[in-house]
Formats: sequence, structure tokens, C-alpha cells
Amino acid sequence: MNLAALLQVQVDAAGKRPALIHGAAWCSFAGLEDASARGATLLERLGVRPGDHVLVLTPMGLPLYEVLLACWRLGAVALVVDPAAGAGAFAHAVERLQPRVFIGSSTALLLRWLRPVLRRIPRVLATGFPWWYGRWAGYRRHPPQRGIAPVAPDAPALITFTSGSTGAPKGAVRSHGLLAAQHALIARTLEHQAGAVEMATLPIFALASLASGMTTVIPPVDLGRVGRVAPRPVLAQLHRHGVRSATASPAFFARLLSGAPLPLRRAFTGGAPVFPGLWARLAAALPAGEAVAVYGSTEAEPIAHAAFSTVSTEDLAAMAAGRGLLAGPVVRETDCRILATRAGEPLGPLSAGAFAAAGCALGEPGEIVVAGAHVLPGYLDGVGDATSKIAVDGRRWHRTGDCGFFDAAGRLWLLGRQRAVITDDHGRCHPFAVEAAACSRAGIRRAACVGRGGRRVLVVEGDPVAVELDDLRRRFHLDRIVPLRIPLDRRHNAKVDYPALHRMLDRHGIGETPP
Repeated sequence: MNLAALLQVQVDAAGKRPALIHGAAWCSFAGLEDASARGATLLERLGVRPGDHVLVLTPMGLPLYEVLLACWRLGAVALVVDPAAGAGAFAHAVERLQPRVFIGSSTALLLRWLRPVLRRIPRVLATGFPWWYGRWAGYRRHPPQRGIAPVAPDAPALITFTSGSTGAPKGAVRSHGLLAAQHALIARTLEHQAGAVEMATLPIFALASLASGMTTVIPPVDLGRVGRVAPRPVLAQLHRHGVRSATASPAFFARLLSGAPLPLRRAFTGGAPVFPGLWARLAAALPAGEAVAVYGSTEAEPIAHAAFSTVSTEDLAAMAAGRGLLAGPVVRETDCRILATRAGEPLGPLSAGAFAAAGCALGEPGEIVVAGAHVLPGYLDGVGDATSKIAVDGRRWHRTGDCGFFDAAGRLWLLGRQRAVITDDHGRCHPFAVEAAACSRAGIRRAACVGRGGRRVLVVEGDPVAVELDDLRRRFHLDRIVPLRIPLDRRHNAKVDYPALHRMLDRHGIGETPP
């Protein structure tokens, strides 16, 4: 059960067909297999052994997948820290896991001069300049390693870290078995077909595409700033390579929507809320295709999905009225329940009977919890497990921290983070549902609803119509509506950065920071 073996299957079937295309660079399936085999030899000669950690800080591109596959061939573990996670995550990851080799881009290698902890990693390889470090491309001088290390299904393959904004960074440990299960689920959900051409901007989805024998096009843009992506080079790649399917964040697709049709049969978007306005615009840009919103998380990807063609006028009206955001049917490989829980409070272990008793009735909101072969069973060293995992008769369930409910048709609706719920004299308010409603109004491009000292504040961005604001104020008992530019997360440029938003409101003297 080694993930590197999945590529070998495709080499036998696809051989010379392009596996990855990134700008002017490309490699075939056979070429990727050869690069990973030679890279494994290079790492082995640098002292990497099964179970060792390799710190990988390089953006999406050919070197990233060469390195990942080389690590897995050896049975080594790739340690990937999202650049948006911040310095604390870097330091925590390196101190805890003691990687033997640091492989990074020129920008990442500059961090060695800023972070002493990185200078303690004994060997360094650069995927580009500066060349006074060892070069990753030096693998070409080494013979290919023919064998693939046998590993158990629960052996770690990939570790990524959260930002740690609410405490110590949590390490998400994905095993070979979990990633294989995730690949199978993504492949079925996204209808992968060997030989097809897909554009991917999310690393895990690109892995699934490669394992399915698809040609994966990585757009030649800065994917760390998708909210600023120039659409022209992306559109040129779509047409040049005959791309018919794309997977990206809502912010990425928003940059492509200029009114002209997109040459896609399917557009899958997720990683951040897909509000009805953008969803409808994306669907309109695909006259012969389908726009699909995918709901999931780092710990469970995917959970549910819905095509815009299945969204009725009644659904749109419900979202505009504040019912929440439709996520659609849960994928069949995922067990999903809605539980009556309290944010941040440990729950369990539970018997099956107690677990069932904690469930919410149809239509009743509660916390979304999931289980399945592709669901992360726990974090590195158990950090965060107490409040995010539930043991039910020995089976691990993941608490997403999201509120939601099932409708009469069995579809999942999202109500936002549990911690964000506002309780006041008007009752319980789910800010995310208010945001979904606001984003369906004319002129509102983005919205963020927060509680400030017992007051409901809605921040809007765009050019809203006054009558729409009045309706929102009355419908949701808003104390204030504030026009401001809303700060976004650095990773997807699509999620509201609520801590930064509260700091902004502090500077403007709007309400009080919640306790």
C-alpha cells in the first residue's frame, strides 16, 4: 500500500502521454516515474530512510510532485507547511519532526536566513535558484531506484500543518491508506476519466488526477494569490490544451468570469464558501457544462457536493431568506450526522446508542460530524483530538466545527462555524446564513456578519442597493451595516479573515471586540 505504486499503474497504461503541464514545462507519466525513481536515489544518498521526514516548501509545479513521489518511494514522509500558515507553524513543524532534508524554492530558501530553526536541517536542495545549495534537479545524475518501499496502510505519507491561530499548530497526518481512499472518492465524485485533461490549482486534487491517468494542467500563475490571478494566461492554457474540467477555489473562478463562455464541461469549486451569486455566474459561463460546489475540509475531502442545475428557485429563495447555504447530498462513502454539541467541549467516548441520542432531528441545526476511510482519524501527537474527534464504539468521527442541518430531501445545508453563532435578545443567529443571504443581494460582492459587544454587525463590500440593505437590516435584526473592504485568508483569498476583520472594526471604533 504505497501511493507511489499508483503512478506505476498509469505508466503502464499512459507511458508517453503528458502527466503534468505547467506553463512551457511538461512531463509524461513515464518521465514523472523516472524523475521520482532517480529522486529517491538522491534522497537515499543524502541519508533519508523509511519514516524520515522531508520538509517540502515548493509551489505547485513539476518539482513538487517529483519530490512527493520520491519521498513515498522510499517510505519517507513529506512535511508540507502551507506558506499562509505563518512562521509559528514552520518553527513548530521543524522542532517537532526534525526533517533530514529541506527542499524548497528560492523564496522558501530565504527563510533559512530568517528562521534559525531551518538552518539546523542538515541537507538542503533547491528546486530553482540559488544553485550554491544542492540542486533537486541533480537527481538526473543518479540511477533510478527500481523498487518501491512496502508500507502499511496506516504509515504516514504526508503531514500538513494548520495555522495554529487558536493555539499550537495541529499536524494533519495523512497515511498512505487515507490518501488512497481520498483519491478513489475524489475520482468518483469528480468523474475522472483516464486520458482526459484537467486544470487543478489544489495539490491534493492534482494527485488524484495523476493517479487516475489524467493530464493535469497547472496554471502558470501565482496560486498563493488566487484573488489577483490574471485571467488571460489561464484562459490561454484552457484553450491550448483542450482542458474540459477544472478544480479551483471560488476566488480563482471569479477571476475568469468576464462574460465570455469558458471552454469547460465541468467546473468544481470549493475550499471556501460558494455563494449563490458566484455559483450562478459560473454556471452561466458554462452553457454546455456544469458548475459543481464541493464541501469538505483538510480532515475530510470531500463531504458533499451539488451541481447548480439541481438548485431550484425555491432553494435560491431559501438561501436569500437566510436558511443557509446548500451543500447538497453527502457523498456515499461519507457517514455524516448532525449532533447537538457545544463548540470547544470534548464529547465521548460514546456508545452507539448515546451517539444516536445526541443526534438532531431533521431540519434541526447542530454540528456536522463525519466518518469514513478518507476522514482524518487524529492529529499529530493527539493535539486537538479531544475537541475535534469522537470515539463511538471504537470508531473515530471527526467534528468539523461547522453547523448545519439535513432537509427533507436528505441534502446538507451549511450554517457556518459553531463558534460564530450569536445569541442575543432576538434569539440565535448564524452569521454565515446572513452572509449567504447578503451575497444574493444586488451590488453586494462580499459580506461578513459578526457579533460585537452584543450587537449584530454586517460588513459589506461592493456597491449595495439601499433597499436591499434595509431588507437585510429588518430581516436579521442587524444593529449596523458597515461598508468596508473585507480581509480574506491568504490561502484561498476567499474566506473571511475574521480576526483581521475584528481588528479592523476596532480601528474604526465600531462596537466592541467579543470576549
